[in-house]
Amino acid sequence: MDRRKALGFLAASAAALAARPVLGEDEALLERPIPSTGERLPAIGMGTWITFDVVGDAAALARRSEILAAFFAAGGRLVDSSPMYGSSEEVLGERMPPNAAGRLFAATKVWTVGALPGRRQVEASRALWKVKRFDLLQVHNFLDWEVHLPILQAMKAEGRVRYVGVTTSHGRRHDLAARIMRTQKIDSVQFTYNVARREVERDLLPIAAERGIAVIVNRPFDGGDLFGPKTARPLPGWGREIGCATWAEAFLKFIVSHPAVTCAIPATSQVPHMRENVGAMKGPQPDAALRRRILEDYERA
Repeated sequence: MDRRKALGFLAASAAALAARPVLGEDEALLERPIPSTGERLPAIGMGTWITFDVVGDAAALARRSEILAAFFAAGGRLVDSSPMYGSSEEVLGERMPPNAAGRLFAATKVWTVGALPGRRQVEASRALWKVKRFDLLQVHNFLDWEVHLPILQAMKAEGRVRYVGVTTSHGRRHDLAARIMRTQKIDSVQFTYNVARREVERDLLPIAAERGIAVIVNRPFDGGDLFGPKTARPLPGWGREIGCATWAEAFLKFIVSHPAVTCAIPATSQVPHMRENVGAMKGPQPDAALRRRILEDYERA
């Protein structure tokens, strides 16, 4: 779904933007610590599922260069990908801008069966990204995790990767995620969380907080399904209280204001949307009461 169409009428968007508080360019960005080390990351990263699988499309490749440049110019750091995402890793390696130097927090995944194929896949990904080592390697959707996770942990001990973790999405296999989080030594877990999918508030988010595990949130817009009739109207008055002009920003602020969340990774193919996404790191964040109002206003629309 095209987000601009889904967000509704241009007039409503223009009115919301006009009412938006002016935020300073040098305003501090929201950062969150990785619990296992205390290293701080900007609370909005970037995903690449679907959006960066564009090898062979010159116009699309040029836009990806612009998106990456805008992301790092706005203070972004964490970029997440996977061998599952078609040509995304190749595109990242070819289009990573000069302003990413010294800033990129490179996160990818192992997505294969078997120890040797896993090692080969990690090395192939590293070559595609053109990085000396990854900051974070994750077992994608738990595929052969009992084989891969010990290998990633050994790589970390050898200094060949900085952090290790596991991922899931679409609300799947939370029971396994909980078991791994409770029994394995991992730095990070990635799963789906948004205003429409909040099951993790009952189980995975509390476990992450208890165990000191970083949380990376995928599908913050539920694959675009959050946008539609409910977001065709301007934000209620609370939008101004937290410096938001659009529902997209409000959705992201709802996520990253949860104390157990480290980073959300929206994906986009549009530079204006990238700037809108990273804008969610600026300005006030909703407290518990305002988070409830966001949910109530969205659910009853």
